[in-house]
Amino acid sequence: MRKRMFRCLFALAAAVAVSTAGAQNAVHERKLANGLRVIVKEDHRAPTAVHMVWYVAGSMDEVSGTSGVAHVLEHLMFKATKTVGSGEFSRRIAAAGGRENAFTSRDYTAYFQQVPKAALAPMLRLEADRMSNLLVTESEFSREIKVVMEERRLRTEDRPRALATEALNAEAFLAHPYRRPVIGWMNDLVNMNHLDARDWYSRWYAPNNAFVVVVGDVKADEVFALAQKYYGRIKSRPVPARKPQLEPEQRGVRRLVVKAPAELPYLLMGWKCPVLRDADKDWQAYALEVLTGVLDGNESARLNQSLVRDSRVASEAGASYDLTARGPGMCLLEGTPSQGRTAAELETGLRAELARLVQEGVTEDELARVKAQQVASQVFKRDSIFGQAMEIGRFETAGLSYRDIDKALEGIKAVSAEQVRAVAKRYFVDDQLTVVVLDPQPLEQAHKRPPPGMRH
Repeated sequence: MRKRMFRCLFALAAAVAVSTAGAQNAVHERKLANGLRVIVKEDHRAPTAVHMVWYVAGSMDEVSGTSGVAHVLEHLMFKATKTVGSGEFSRRIAAAGGRENAFTSRDYTAYFQQVPKAALAPMLRLEADRMSNLLVTESEFSREIKVVMEERRLRTEDRPRALATEALNAEAFLAHPYRRPVIGWMNDLVNMNHLDARDWYSRWYAPNNAFVVVVGDVKADEVFALAQKYYGRIKSRPVPARKPQLEPEQRGVRRLVVKAPAELPYLLMGWKCPVLRDADKDWQAYALEVLTGVLDGNESARLNQSLVRDSRVASEAGASYDLTARGPGMCLLEGTPSQGRTAAELETGLRAELARLVQEGVTEDELARVKAQQVASQVFKRDSIFGQAMEIGRFETAGLSYRDIDKALEGIKAVSAEQVRAVAKRYFVDDQLTVVVLDPQPLEQAHKRPPPGMRH
């Protein structure tokens, strides 16, 4: 009965995905003379549009001593340009009835506005203006760097799990810039100045290092005309050559203990794994996506069922993996031991689940469930113009193409039980493993940390 239910669910979701793709998959692309690529996906279900600008420049492009500068510049992009006053950008979007934001990752920095379709043209004009006319002043920088430092305190230094994740990356990657946090090390933020941010802007914020994604109730030819009108005026310029930064082979398990005020221990285990590079051939990435779904797809997935419900060694346990990235990939298992249990006991439990998967494989029911969830996830994304724009940008910045989105879904649907077992056996080994344990300290110590000094 369960098997038939999952197969029916999978078939239904797949059918919906196919019909949705057929109705909403009109994607068009054009490259301007200055190197800027413009990708337009027409979706006429609602009179709105999302406009996104993606710069292929994230924290992995930073150098030691200026970690966090990509994120700092993201903040400064909302300040003044040569033609628009500080804060005016956001006020105009709000007046148009839209919303906007930006985000920095290891791989990219992106800016977006979601507005009524009649307000799309001013969005292109404003975004093109700050692509070429941003004013990075010492006074604006001195105010905004304090905001970023406080953000680091709130989101990392005062959050034990964030500290554990930061430590895992720093320990797992010795050479690759993924070892540095996106928010930056506090010492680098303290010693950063406006010239560092200005240099980052001049290095990477060029039309030939960016692409525009527009999704919504638009006509592609009209968007291309607007892009040519506003972005086409910006001159291309040389972008620094990116040298390969390959991570040396890991030769054994790495372990680290992080002490921080917390109520309970926390365990984080990371294995280096491949990511998607060729959508037609890289079945291992698809199998890893399915594997993490088997372990942590919903409340009935293996980790929750075995470690939380049955043995009760954990109060929570999960798995994660990102299919796309410019740099190396990693599969993560994490969890919080139950009251009275230890991180070592939880690690033993997680290892036992991996060993069981390698020895026994996965069931057809589990495969059907995970694949149905993946297909359903795509359906939900295609029901959101913002979700569609995000998916396009995520694939494009990883060196793939928006054309690979459907290929990836088909690749996941084609994964076999034996392929899931094979990637578990190959990649979940100690030579690729980094383990971080949070050692909880008394909570009263949380407020005894003095704030870092600030350079004026």
